This record gives sequence, C-alpha cells and structure tokens, in this order.
Amino acid sequence: MASLKSLENPSFKTVLGYGAGDFGFNLAFSLAATFLLYYYTDVAGIPAAAVGTMFLIVRLWDGFADLIAGRAVDRTMTRWGKFRPYIMFGALPLMTLSVITFYVPPGLEPDTKLLYAYITYAALGFVYSLVNIAYGSLASAVTQSVNGRAKLVASRAFGAAIGGIILTYVVGTLINRLKAQKAAVETAEQLLAYQADVQTMFTQVTLAFVVIGTAAFWFTAWACREQVVRLQPSISIRETFDTLKVNKPLAYLCGSSLFYMTGLFAVSGATAFYAAYVLDNIALVGLIVLVNSGISLLITPFIPAIIRKLGKKTVYQYCGMFTVVGGVGLFFAPADMLWLVLLTLAIKGVGASLINTVMFGLEADTVEYGEWKTGKRSEGSTYAIFAFSRKLCQSIGGALGAWALAAGGYLAATAADPNPVQPASAIIAIKVVMGLIPAGAAVIAMLVFIRYPLTDDKFRQIRDETEARKAVALEAEAKTEPIVPV
Repeated sequence: MASLKSLENPSFKTVLGYGAGDFGFNLAFSLAATFLLYYYTDVAGIPAAAVGTMFLIVRLWDGFADLIAGRAVDRTMTRWGKFRPYIMFGALPLMTLSVITFYVPPGLEPDTKLLYAYITYAALGFVYSLVNIAYGSLASAVTQSVNGRAKLVASRAFGAAIGGIILTYVVGTLINRLKAQKAAVETAEQLLAYQADVQTMFTQVTLAFVVIGTAAFWFTAWACREQVVRLQPSISIRETFDTLKVNKPLAYLCGSSLFYMTGLFAVSGATAFYAAYVLDNIALVGLIVLVNSGISLLITPFIPAIIRKLGKKTVYQYCGMFTVVGGVGLFFAPADMLWLVLLTLAIKGVGASLINTVMFGLEADTVEYGEWKTGKRSEGSTYAIFAFSRKLCQSIGGALGAWALAAGGYLAATAADPNPVQPASAIIAIKVVMGLIPAGAAVIAMLVFIRYPLTDDKFRQIRDETEARKAVALEAEAKTEPIVPV
C-alpha cells in the first residue's frame, strides 16, 4: 500500500504554498505571454513578422530546455530534496531576467535589437524551464491522494489566476494612462518620448515583480515537502526513456494539450491588440483578463468536488466545449456590445480554467503509471515531456498570433506614421486569433483525448500495486543489510 504520508491530504500550508508558486510564475510568464508581442512591436519597434519567427524559434528552444531541465531534476538529490533547490535558488535569476527581457535598449540598430530580443528571451526561457520543471514535478512527490492532488492543482490555478489578474490589470491600466500621449504623437521625437515612458513603466513593474515573485517562490519551497517514497534517488537516461516510451497516458495527454494550449497561447499574445484595436480601449485588457481569470477564481474552489464527482478524465475530455462555444461567440460578437463580448470571454474562461487545472493533475498521475510499468520513477523527465508539448504550443500559438497580424496587414507605429489606422483585415485577423483558432484547436484536442486510458479508479489501483511492490522491496533490502559489529 502507499505510504501513509503520501496518501494524506496536504495541509493548508502546503496547498497555499503550492499555489504561491504559480502566482510567482505568472508574474514572469503571463507578463511575457500577454504583453511581450505588444512591447516588441509598439515599444521596441521590431516588425510583427520578425517577432512571430522569433517566438517560434525561441519557444522551440524552450521545449528542448525543458528536456534538459527534466534530466537535471531526475539526477538531483540534496538534503532539501530533488525539486526545492531549483525553486529556492532559481527564483531571483528568473525574475531578474524578466526585467532584462522587457528592456531593449532604444539606441540599438534594428538587427541588433532583434538579436538582443532573441538572446534575452531565450535566457529567460531556459531559467524558467529549470524552475518550472522542478515546481511541476513537486506535485507528484507531495501526495499520491487523488483528492490531495486535486487540491494542489486547484491551488495552482487559483494562484495563477491572481497573478494574471494583478499583472494585466496593473500593466493595462498604466498603458491606458499613456494613451492620450500616444494619440497626440505627430513627430518622431514625440514617438520616442512615448516609447521611453512605456519603457519606464515596464521596467518599474518588472522590478517590483522581482521582489514579489521571489518571495512567492521561497514560500513555496518552505511550505511544500516531498512525501512519496522512492527506491532510487536518480535514474539513468536509458531508464528514463524506458519509462516514457511505455507511458501511453502521457502520450495522449501531451497530444491533446498540444492543441488545447496552441489555441490558448495564440489568444494570450492577441489580447492587448483586441482591447486596443477591436474594442478601441487598451485599458480593457485588465477587464478582459479579469473576466477570464475571475471565472477561474470562482470555479477553482469547486474543481476538487467536480473531479470527485466526474473524474479527471471526463472533466478534461469535455471542458473544451466551453472553448468552442465561447470562441465562436467571441468572433461574431459586435465590438459595441461589450456585455456580449464579456459573456463569450467568460464562457471561454470556464474552459481555459478547467483545461489548465485538470491537465496538471493528469500529468501527476502519469508519473505513477510510468513507475507501475517499469519500476522506475521519473517525475522530472515525465513533467519535462509534458512541458515540452506546452512549449511547442507556446511556439506555434505565439507565432500564429504574430503571423496572423502580419497576414492581416497590421501596421505598427513608426516614425513616419506614429498612429496608423488599422485596416479591416487586421481587425478580422485579431478576432480570428481570439475566437476561431482556440475553438478549432479545442475540437481536435477532444478527439485526440478520447483514447486516454487512465481513469481515477485505475490510477488508485496502479498506485496501490506500486506501493505494495516498494514495501516488499524495502523489507527485503532491510533483511539483507549486513550486521555491523559493535
């Protein structure tokens, strides 16, 4: 049977601490996902098509960085555990790199600006991988209780939603305060002054997030302790691949999440443009995210109960319907009917909340499945494969958003035309990215996930069988230990 500690529901401190981790990640991750495309095009002056290609390349690199991080985590064992050292010591570098990424020196030549953006964004992604793989793997080591893991992933979603609301509401509001200044821009000098003021705002915000985010990560490392018994502190590369190649639940989960998250990440980069050019008010970014994330805050406390009633597989299988209905509705919603826009966004938000929450619980369960099949436990590499699929989604989704803007004829501000009027094709492209792309991707994701084999009852069975084998192995090892003469 599973160890008693691993089957206990985690304490309130542990649940709160785990949620604080994703709060910290969203101060870096959601800031980049929501505002980096806007920052690169409208502040740094990098063409949208070049940014789209950069997103594709750098986020593909991030995916391979996840695999490197997964191997590093699986080979680590310290007096603080396998995962907590990466969270403790990686927090400050991660948050500092966010400051550097959002500071492209204005005096650089265009090609040098693009190179700087490549290097800093790639460095941010690599450090993010090291910390995030450890954090994501930690859930499967804290508890093996189905209900306990549901609480952890719900807390994670809650922390992410709070972080997303805070940063987008703050940044969106600050950008809107500069809107009058941008509207008055008529010369190259005035454009440079406006861009300098926006740059100052991003620098001040990211510096504040260094303090807040680092404190959140340190709280996570203090509050969350590893409870699951392991027979081997680390495993070889061959043993890792032996585990992963037989892990069918992980394969189906990664396949479905690839489509789900491609749609969601495409939306992230287009949100600021939707507010600015479709709704004609950049400050509405805060309200848009508040609706999406606010729905998450309302639903998240009920997710453990929903999972107990329906099971993770069923919830994940059909939650994409919210994305389909909300996405199609958003595409057709008239911009002057703000209530309808917000309603469709809320429906989409229900789907996004369930998808983003339940998939992490499913990933933790696939760790047990891999151990059951092979006898080897590889949290880091299992989560790395899952994270690799998410980074691939970031790459594709982020590039789709930028390329759609370019295909629609989006006009970035330039010295010659500081306030360009966007063509109708650019407005349609933004609405396609916000609504139709995530809806279509959700349909494909649900079809892929149909063959996922691991229900909650099946998980409990394999968990108990695995822990029983561990108990026998540990008992046999204890009996064979030599007696040391006194």
